[in-house]
Amino acid sequence: MIKAEQNISKMRDRGFSLLEIIISIAIFSIILFAVVSFFLSMQASSLKTASDREVTENARRALEEITYEIRSAKSVYTPTTSASQLSLETSKYLPAGETDTFIDFFLCGSAICLKKESQEPVAITSNSVQVTNLAFLQISTGAVSSVQINLTVNSGVGDSHSSVTLTSTASLRSY
Repeated sequence: MIKAEQNISKMRDRGFSLLEIIISIAIFSIILFAVVSFFLSMQASSLKTASDREVTENARRALEEITYEIRSAKSVYTPTTSASQLSLETSKYLPAGETDTFIDFFLCGSAICLKKESQEPVAITSNSVQVTNLAFLQISTGAVSSVQINLTVNSGVGDSHSSVTLTSTASLRSY
């Protein structure tokens, strides 16, 4: 009988008490919460970085395209140029039999569009960003004509919102 009681006592010592189980579940829950929070934070940071990169790349690319066209243009076509549209007279993209042609930059919806004469407008910014401001200011100093470009590009992917405003000035090169 004493031997049976000793065996029962040993069996009780091998198991876990309810308090031990509750404490181990609490510790595991705290560790799991910390790990999940870390991964969610990393994902949010990654989305914000991607959004920032997308906005910056679109704004930079659009500004470079507009600047390139200004520098290679013959003149600014003032009858259709306004604060929100830039029209350039150029000898590039010539239709058959023409010596001059015109290209326009303007806001179409939430994108910057380039329209070559007698062609449909083409968006030069992606659909994943919105251009909220596009402004042109013609600056003339003597014989040199320049155009100041100001644009603001936004993106709102999930909870990460990004915005960039760029300003540049380009001069027409008369060769």
